[in-house]
Parts: sequence; C-alpha cells; structure tokens
Amino acid sequence: MLIDANDGRQQRGLQLAATKRIVRKGLSTFTVPSQTDNTVKYTVVQEASDKFVCSCPDFELTGSTCKHGYALEFYLRRETTPDGTVVETRAARVTYAQQWPAYNKAQTTEKSQFCTLLRDLVADVPTPEYKRGRPSLPLGDMIFSAAFKVYSTVSGRRFMTDLKTAADAGLISALPHYNSIFNILDRESLTPILQELITRSALPLKALETDFAVDSTGFGTQNFYRHFSAKYGRTMEKRHFLKVHAMIGTRTNVVTSAVVTDEHTGDSPMLAPLVTETAENFNVERVSADKAYASSFNFELIESFGAKPFVPFRNVTVYGKSAIWNRLFHFFQFQKEEFLTQYHKRSNIESTFSALKRKFGDTIRSKSPVAQRNEALLKVLCHNLVCVIHEITASGSTATFPALSAVCTTKAAPAQQVLTLE
Repeated sequence: MLIDANDGRQQRGLQLAATKRIVRKGLSTFTVPSQTDNTVKYTVVQEASDKFVCSCPDFELTGSTCKHGYALEFYLRRETTPDGTVVETRAARVTYAQQWPAYNKAQTTEKSQFCTLLRDLVADVPTPEYKRGRPSLPLGDMIFSAAFKVYSTVSGRRFMTDLKTAADAGLISALPHYNSIFNILDRESLTPILQELITRSALPLKALETDFAVDSTGFGTQNFYRHFSAKYGRTMEKRHFLKVHAMIGTRTNVVTSAVVTDEHTGDSPMLAPLVTETAENFNVERVSADKAYASSFNFELIESFGAKPFVPFRNVTVYGKSAIWNRLFHFFQFQKEEFLTQYHKRSNIESTFSALKRKFGDTIRSKSPVAQRNEALLKVLCHNLVCVIHEITASGSTATFPALSAVCTTKAAPAQQVLTLE
C-alpha cells in the first residue's frame, strides 16, 4: 500500500509497527500496544473485507481505520503464492553509519563533560544582591545544582552524593541543601535565564545548522483529575501536562529556542517567538513544521528572515487567502516530491523529543506551576549539553559559550568568543 504523508494515523501506525510488538491471538485477531501507554493494549480484528476493527476509542468514535489498524496492516504486509504459502514481507530497515569509537567515548565520558560544560555555561550568571538576611548561595551554583539534579533523574536526597562529588571537585563553591535546589526552581525570575541558557548552549553548533523544525510535546505533571464518562460508562482519569514548544536544528537535534506553556496553548501562535529568537542567533534557511502551523502570518514571518517554510496544508485547503498562501499551496500541491524531501527533516524533532524523554523522563517531579515550568526547561538544557558533547567528541573540537545578554544580567559580563564546530 502507498503511505500518505499527510495522514497522521498512517504515519503513527507505521511507527507503531516498527517499534511495538504486535501479537497474534487467533486466525484474524491481534493485540496491538498503545503508542503512549505500554500498559494498554487494544484488540484489532482483520475482517474478510480487509477492514480492521479496533477496540480503541478512536475507532469507536469515527468507525474508520485507526493507527492500530494501520499498524497491523503494515505488520501483515504479505504475499500469497499460488500454492497457498504465505510469505510475510516487510519494508527494509534503514540503517545509518555510526562512528562507534567516538560514540563510545562520548557515552563513557558524558557525565564528566556535562559537568564541565554546565559549569562554564553558568559561570557568569550574576547573583542578585539582597539588602537583608543571610547571604544567598551563588545563583550560578544553584542553576548548576538544579540542572545536574535533572540530569541525574533521581530524587533530591539521592542526588546529594553526586552533588557532593561535584563540590569536592570545585565545580561549585559550596554544597547546598537539597531543599535549596527545590526552592530555586520556584523563582519566576529563573525562567528567562533558563531560556537564555538554552539558546547559549546551542550556539557552539551554529555553523552546522541551517535547517530547522518546530513542534511541541507534552510532559506529564503530578496533578490528575477524574470524571465519570457517560459515553464509556466508567471513571476516566487524566494527568495534567505542560507543553514544551521548541525549535531544533535538524542535523544535530539541538534545541535553539524553547517556550513552556500550559496544555491548552495552541501550537501556531508559538512559532513566532521560536523563529524570531532562533533567527537572531542562527542562519535560518529552511523551517519545517506540521500542518498545525499553516497560516499566512507564520509564512510571512518565516520568509521575513530570509527562510523558506515547508508546512503541509490540510485536505480542505483552498486558494485565495493571500499571495504567499497561494504560492506555497501551489508548491505543496504540484511539487509534492520536492516538498516531501525537505519536509521529511521535520521527523527529526520527533526523534529529539523521544530522546529527551527517554533520557531525562517524560514527567515533571515539581509541584508548583513555576517549578514545573523551570524543570521542563532544565530538561531541554540538559539535552542541549548532551548534543554538544557528542558533537565535540566526534569532531575533536572544543566549545565555549557567549556571555549572557542584558535580559538576564544586572551588569555587563565579559564577552566570550563562540567556538563553533567544523
């Protein structure tokens, strides 16, 4: 079968078939795991008419083939010979070359390199002056401690052993109490500093990135709500989540700009701040995004920075909104192969979110809204430093970071040269 690049269910079904274990339960009955919850499995039945009936809510609501049905269809892509023998065929698995010596070195030395780069990144963060009370710990040391704690993925108490080792090595001036790490995350003034640090942490890879992608992902919090569903006849439980809107470089998967919002914020309005901040620091030539970002305003904004947008249109889209809308819609409709060649790079942002959650967790431990937002930004910061580590290990280069901007400093900091990788 042909795969429609604009059909989200087919795309997710293809990913399910490639990453999850589908189990046969009968002649035409199969069990397909949920894509988002490993504890949930759905029963999919292949009918004689090659229709796939699934027990998931999506199929119950729409009656059309869901992603689990498509996953089974891809899984059962087969050929029957004249003698009745069934030969199962699968698409060839795409593999990529890996520089194993560099990869092994990056993995075995990542933690020490992470601490060194993190210390250099926060070294010039100024500490606000307080007129009364006990002198506070240096803000740079507290950001180092909070970021290192997120990197460790363990609880604050268990993390203190690693933090003491860092203090003994001179990476921070004094060993803080674990409650101090939690307290620093509750500061609203920390949010713009972390956003600035995320951008600074990506700048050593500036020379490598010209193509970018935009999307959002969710991080679950510790807050739940329950309600009784008359439709399904049972109590439904849902976890609240935060949305991380990010722009990444599609070559190194480094995050060039990030904003954290609540779960109800739309994707399209967040493209403007992400593209604007990235264009101030990077040479943006092409921007890929899914159809949720399709709007004349976003197209005009991207082209105002000299970049070309690659955003698919919905099936019901028509001409007539604006000149730029019509031009890009014509390109999407009649030069589909060229469009998809570039748009395929957008899948790298899905890989970025997957790697970020797999390494640093897909849930937020903090309780207050401010701390939750700052913890999510720290996850992104840790991911960026890991990307830099892998690139400098592969190329043998070194990296330094520029000084903080006036947005996050109370006095001018000495400028540092950005050493880019080649």
